[in-house]
Amino acid sequence: MIVGKVVGSVVSTRKSDNLIGQKFMIVEPVHHMKADMNRVVAIDNIGAGVGEYVLVAQGSAARIGCGLDTAPVDAAIVGIIDDGAGLE
Repeated sequence: MIVGKVVGSVVSTRKSDNLIGQKFMIVEPVHHMKADMNRVVAIDNIGAGVGEYVLVAQGSAARIGCGLDTAPVDAAIVGIIDDGAGLE
């Protein structure tokens, strides 16, 4: 799981049937959690907004965490952080 900041959104009118109705957000990991990753597109069932710090699950945990076990999901926002002070 990583901590990141929502920096934008993605709109896709054509996608896998399993992804219809899903919201996609662009998440940038906080400085200390970047590793080799700059940004990731994550499914958002939580209702996060641009500028909020979020918890992002990846891999099979992302599919399970957002309830889309058979969907092609690699990252999902699973929580919104109440106080992001000190994260950057």
